[in-house]
Amino acid sequence: MLRFFKISGCFLLTLCCALICFIPGTEVNAQQGREGESDPPALRLDEGVMELETPQFNFRLVRSSQTVAGLQPKGADGFDFTPSGELENRDENGFYHLGDLTMRLRMEGSKQWQEYSTAEDREPVNSIDVSGNTLAAADLGPTFSWDMPLDVTRYWEIDNSNLVLRFELTNNTDQTIEIGALGMPMVFNNILSGKDLDTAHAVCSFYDPYIGRDAGYLQVTRLNGHGPALLVVPNGKTPFEAYKPLNEDRTQRGITFEGFYEWMVHSKAFAEDEWSSAEPWNPPSSEILEPTQSRSYSVKFLLSDSIRNIEQTLTDNDRPVAVGLPGYVLPMDQQGHLYLKHSSDVQWIDVEPTGSLVLSEQGTTPNGWKAYAVRGREWGRSRVTVTYEDGLKQSINYKVIKPETQVVDDLGRFLTTVQWYDNPDDPFNRTNSVISYDYGTSEKVTEDNRAWIAGLSDEGGAGAWLAAIMKQLVQPEKEEIEKLEQFVDDVVWGGLQYSEGEQKFAVRKSMFYYEPEEMPEGTYNSDVRYGGWSSWDREEARSVGRSYNYPHVAALHWVMYRLARNHEGLVTNHSWDWYLERAYQTGEAMVDHAPHYAQYGQMEGTVFLLILKDMQREGWTEKAKALESTMRERAEVWRSLGFPFGSEMPWDSTGQEEVYAWCRYFGFDAKAQVTLNAILGYMPTVPHWGYNGSARRYWDFLFAGDLSRIERQLHHYGSGLNAIPVLTEFRDNPEDMYLLRVGYGGVMGAISNITQDGFGPAGFHAYPSTLRIDYYSGDYGPGFFGHAVNTGTYLVEHPKFGWHAFGGNLHSDGDWITVKPLDSARSRVYLASVGLWLTLDSGKFETVSINSSSGDVQVELASSTGHTPVAKLNVEQPADLDGVGSYDVVGDYEREREAYFIPLKAVNTVVELSD
Repeated sequence: MLRFFKISGCFLLTLCCALICFIPGTEVNAQQGREGESDPPALRLDEGVMELETPQFNFRLVRSSQTVAGLQPKGADGFDFTPSGELENRDENGFYHLGDLTMRLRMEGSKQWQEYSTAEDREPVNSIDVSGNTLAAADLGPTFSWDMPLDVTRYWEIDNSNLVLRFELTNNTDQTIEIGALGMPMVFNNILSGKDLDTAHAVCSFYDPYIGRDAGYLQVTRLNGHGPALLVVPNGKTPFEAYKPLNEDRTQRGITFEGFYEWMVHSKAFAEDEWSSAEPWNPPSSEILEPTQSRSYSVKFLLSDSIRNIEQTLTDNDRPVAVGLPGYVLPMDQQGHLYLKHSSDVQWIDVEPTGSLVLSEQGTTPNGWKAYAVRGREWGRSRVTVTYEDGLKQSINYKVIKPETQVVDDLGRFLTTVQWYDNPDDPFNRTNSVISYDYGTSEKVTEDNRAWIAGLSDEGGAGAWLAAIMKQLVQPEKEEIEKLEQFVDDVVWGGLQYSEGEQKFAVRKSMFYYEPEEMPEGTYNSDVRYGGWSSWDREEARSVGRSYNYPHVAALHWVMYRLARNHEGLVTNHSWDWYLERAYQTGEAMVDHAPHYAQYGQMEGTVFLLILKDMQREGWTEKAKALESTMRERAEVWRSLGFPFGSEMPWDSTGQEEVYAWCRYFGFDAKAQVTLNAILGYMPTVPHWGYNGSARRYWDFLFAGDLSRIERQLHHYGSGLNAIPVLTEFRDNPEDMYLLRVGYGGVMGAISNITQDGFGPAGFHAYPSTLRIDYYSGDYGPGFFGHAVNTGTYLVEHPKFGWHAFGGNLHSDGDWITVKPLDSARSRVYLASVGLWLTLDSGKFETVSINSSSGDVQVELASSTGHTPVAKLNVEQPADLDGVGSYDVVGDYEREREAYFIPLKAVNTVVELSD
């Protein structure tokens, strides 16, 4: 009998809107169409649409505005990249469509910018007769305000079978005009509102930018991850300079709609005003039009048959392409590589700040890629600008960080000192805990209207201590572990997690609550805006029905089990089996006490599979079968659904991690592939550290951030979590380098926002007015969970670029290829050429070598430490590769719990493997 409700697949739109509306400080767009007395239908849809066709698209324009009414790729069964189904709901002034234009202009001698928009007060445009490769054209003068000083004509054209949108601007005044901002609204169908999950995955898209100036592009990918993918690229000199949220659009933004964006060709006017406090991705520009002078701006629409072939499609259409390996988050001790391909040669390369990166030319590959070695020298953001001989400029944004081990060491220290909360008089029993932190004010967050943030639970409150415990999995530190033992005994067991009674093992929603009538005067700060649903009272805080709180506590117990079981003297307050028992019981309690939300995939839900596997290795047969049965009930429900990726929210990008794990474990391979494809639909790889491997999240700042608003979040916790299934799939299919690039981008994204002094923020704000980390620690922890259980070093032979290391540096000597792991854990190495996955339960890898001819493998283990006298090596081969035998360790070593026990010495130990 199932212990939870079957997923309905319906959107909880009313609930989600209510959740947003009661959070103080939330920035949402309150305007929407058809509410009360409506404006005239500015699009005049009753006048009909123009049915057009290109070799790749069935294409429709609204007759009165000549904006897009439909953009359907041929052969895609009527799929439309634009929100054509919403056209009648979005036909008033203030609703933007593909083909609109926004500008800020000023006349010579003026300091004030004037704004102009084709959508603010629509009037029918003046159609122009066309012929040849022009499909439609119009004078846009009537739809601008009366004082528009430029003549603007829009053309829809065909160029080499591709659709082109072109604007021609002419200065017919006798004064010089400066174009300080020019934006082209990119309106595609990311409106999820009112759709069930099957419908949303069938008809909706997400889109992400490569803000790369002349080489920039926008990729529009279907929610289901299937092809075709749409690419919007510059046509002529139309750089992608900035990416602006189109908050002027009246479509209701919220959980089911992130909002639209503008491709900004020029952004100087914004950089001088609203964006003046932010460091832009690219230098802001403007354009000067002298009297009688004209300037054209245009973009081209390309189709790629699949997401994996986006770069090939760009190359085929003579677009500059950049590939950074292993990615664009670059630790200072690791060697990066950059490959450039364009029909025009590189003229020069600039780096800003000067010296932050060093590029060394390494010639040209046999297939025509210009190769560079890249080393990070200065912490922080770094922009590489490539100027080609044809005049095009391409920008590539890197983030240089400390060596990974230092980054994680800094994080652990910050969490267990600066964020350590020691207040014996705390009325909420939170003393001896890692608590939320406000980096902007340099203060612990002991109060918040959102009770969970100060309450050590939910993602926004558990995030800090979860990161602290997951840090110990990759870099255990005795002093930090001692504090976490206090946390377990003083706060978690018997506090956050019930230790007795009918609710034993259940997890409460928050330690903090708002009960001003019952608490002593002065408990609550009057400056905090308490009130609304988010200020939980005592009863609500003590409830146990929220399943998302359980994986955090399960992960705490599981890591403490691993530390106690695999090391000597690191954990002393309880035995290893005490912790494993609680990890197991927490999983069972989640389904027993929180059945409604347990129907969904959980963020960090992979931990339950890790717990199960350890129980199996320990010989806990009956309990392992019980947990397996519990999880199978959930997975059977997911198997029955088309797209089982909801949560308490209508659509989500965190449940996929656990859904993939269990579907794969139980052999539901078709559903695992559906899950993987969906992840690839919202997790891009582009030459920009902020977007590369950044899984789409856009509402969590409302619930766990300091700056609370709907926006594309860069390397929020979805990056680290979604990297788990992507890299798992790569280890099964090591020929698919796209998976490695996406997954590794997510792993590195999870640590990219950690500050120089070790603060782990909720995420990075993508708004061009901000472009900085959020100042709350918030829900950072789940992302670091993804990093901790998934980080490793990957040695691959790339079909285009040869031997490369992801997470380390390599050296070759004849047939021997050696990698020195430099990832944060140094306990996992994957040799892709033979599909060999080597992991250590204890100990560290110093080097791993493979003979490219014989396939023999040599492992060098770091010397022993006081807590780690034995290395425990696991040998797995997840990929079934032709011609590769079964690897085994050479020598007579004890095996226990599937691992080889290798005694360590005061010097490094060398172990050989062969097949």
